[in-house]
Amino acid sequence: MCAHVSAPKTPKAQRSPQGDRFIPKRSAMDGEMAFFNLCGNENTNPQTPTSAKKTPGKDQYKSTLADSMGMGQTNKPHKILTLQADAPKPPEGHLNSQRVLYTQNKISDMKKKVSMRYIPQAPEKILDAPELMDDYYLNLLDWSSTNILAVALSQTVYLWNASTGSIEELCTTQGEDDYITSVAWVQDGNYIGVGTNNQEVQIWDVGGMRQIRTMKGHRGRVSSLAWNSHILSSGSRDSSIIHHDVRIAQHVTARLEGAHTQEVCGLKWSCNGQQLASGGNDNILNVWDMGQTIPRHQICHHQAAVKALAWCPHQ
Repeated sequence: MCAHVSAPKTPKAQRSPQGDRFIPKRSAMDGEMAFFNLCGNENTNPQTPTSAKKTPGKDQYKSTLADSMGMGQTNKPHKILTLQADAPKPPEGHLNSQRVLYTQNKISDMKKKVSMRYIPQAPEKILDAPELMDDYYLNLLDWSSTNILAVALSQTVYLWNASTGSIEELCTTQGEDDYITSVAWVQDGNYIGVGTNNQEVQIWDVGGMRQIRTMKGHRGRVSSLAWNSHILSSGSRDSSIIHHDVRIAQHVTARLEGAHTQEVCGLKWSCNGQQLASGGNDNILNVWDMGQTIPRHQICHHQAAVKALAWCPHQ
C-alpha cells in the first residue's frame, strides 16, 4: 500500500489591512506636469530634469499673476499706488526726507497734563465792617500800592495793613450829617483822597496821619475820586467832574459838565494818564481826553448805573 505524501505549502505573507482600491491624493499630484509629459514635444531633451521643465499652465499662471501685479510684459515692477503730484520736499538742509514725512513724534503724541488754575472756595481773611454804608453809588474801599486797604465806615476811615494785620484810624468827619462817601489812594501810596457828604475833598498824609488840605467846588456829595499824578479828579451827585491840581492854591483846573445828567459814581484814569473814563447813574459811560471838556466817546447802551471801570494795563 502506497502512501501519498503532499508537498509542504509555502506560508503566505501576512498583509496589513488595507482597502481594496488605490485612491490617489490630488494635492500630491502635479496633473499639469503629467499631462505635459504625456503630450509634450517629442524634441524635448530627455536629459533635462523633470523639475526644470516648464509647463504651459505655470507659464500662463505666472503671466496672469504678473499682469495683476502691474508688471506686464516689461517684467518691471510698477507701483500699485501712485501720487498724481510730487511728494512735498523735505525742509532745507534735512538729510532724511522719509523721516520728516512719515515718522511720528512720540513726545507730541503723549497727552499733556492740563493744569487747572486754583480758585479758592473760601476767603483768606474776613474783616468786620460795622456801619458800612449801604449805598451802591459810593466808593468806600481802595487798596494802595503799599498793600494797605482803606475802608470808610460811616464817618471814619480805617487803614488795614495786609502785611502786618494792624489797623489804624485815619480820620473822622465832624458834622452830624456828614459821612465818608469815597476814598482813593495816590499812585505811590503816600497820600489818600477822601470825599465827604459835605461836598468836600480832603487830602491826607498817611505817613504823618494828618490832613494836608481841603478842596471845595461841588454842589453835592463827592461819590467818586481818581488820581492822575498830581491831578485829583472828583465826581459828584451834582453830575459834574472837577480836576484838582493839588500843588496850587487855585486847585480847580477844569470842570466837566453837561455830559452826565445824574450822579457820577465811577471815575478811572487810563494807565498813561491821557484819558479819563466816567460812569454815572444815568447809564452813560464817557471817555475824556486830558485837557478837554467835551467827551471823545459816549456809550449809552447800558441798562443800569455805570460804576465799575477798569483800563487794560497793556499799552
